[in-house]
Amino acid sequence: MQYLYALEQEAQIFLTSWPRGQEVSSIYVGGGTPTVLVSEELEQVLAVASAFPRASTIEWTVEANPGTLTLDKLRVLKAAGVNRLSLGVQSFDDTILTFLGRTHTGAEAKTAWYNARQVGFDNLSLDLIYAVPGQSLTSWRQTLKEALALAPEHISTYSLMIEEGTEFGRRGLTPVSQELDLAQYEEAQAVLQKAGLCQYEISNFACPGFSCRHNLVYWYNEPYLGLGPSATSYLAGERRTNVRNVSEYVQCLNQGRLPVADRESATPELARAETVILSLRLREGLSRRRFRERFGQDIGDVYSEAIHRLTEYNLVTMDEDSLRLTDKGLPLANQVAMAFLPNNPS
Repeated sequence: MQYLYALEQEAQIFLTSWPRGQEVSSIYVGGGTPTVLVSEELEQVLAVASAFPRASTIEWTVEANPGTLTLDKLRVLKAAGVNRLSLGVQSFDDTILTFLGRTHTGAEAKTAWYNARQVGFDNLSLDLIYAVPGQSLTSWRQTLKEALALAPEHISTYSLMIEEGTEFGRRGLTPVSQELDLAQYEEAQAVLQKAGLCQYEISNFACPGFSCRHNLVYWYNEPYLGLGPSATSYLAGERRTNVRNVSEYVQCLNQGRLPVADRESATPELARAETVILSLRLREGLSRRRFRERFGQDIGDVYSEAIHRLTEYNLVTMDEDSLRLTDKGLPLANQVAMAFLPNNPS
């Protein structure tokens, strides 16, 4: 398969100049449904990831579609060293799954889960979607109940976005009311935290010790390498995004060129702003010590006006250790973020 060969070529370009002694602490194979590949192709993808030096305590996650996750593929993943699965269940309500265009049923999702446990995976995450048109608060509550019955180590909950250019947008669908969206979000917070899953990030809940390391790299705004079409990397202060088109991706690598479509070097102002905005997604917030070590200034000095204004509205709180979103500010994180952007007029 030309794409898989191109993926190997892209990895080799980085491996030829890989810093001696540098180990990878997190691998995440996602961007869709890797388990749609047949077992032999899946092994090729995993071999690409295996080529990078790995830390002994590595977290290696693979996204999986319950409708394509067979016992044979689970054994392939386990044999390769994958130790965490993220299952795109979305819902256990078959009516909702049909609306979303998913190819699996709620029963098939549970079968995939039980098979993963049987093969030996002890770190499993569920992706769930709420704010779906036609989804009541009762239906969402039932999905949360069925998810918790599986005793997952991690759950991610996402509000369905209906935007122009998407399939739902072309169908003329409208989002649910803000009131219902917020009610379902708050229901997830209450139900999951009562069950012992701590909300460590706006959309993510985990049992103690099972926060997703891959997610934390993003929220701490640390460097990462992305491979494949549309993949994004953040290396040496530069954000790169690969071409989206698979044929163009293959062509670039066949010509010995990195398939980069866009590059953006962060100015000091933008790097500071991104670090604040991303860290605020975490319930622990932004560490003032980490900010000082990275930028040589205290966040209270750099953003005093914005922090004062947001504090007055009870959207953020700051003590000697950190800057954090309040419970009121958590669902308004995108609006709060605007206050930290460079040249923000407000």
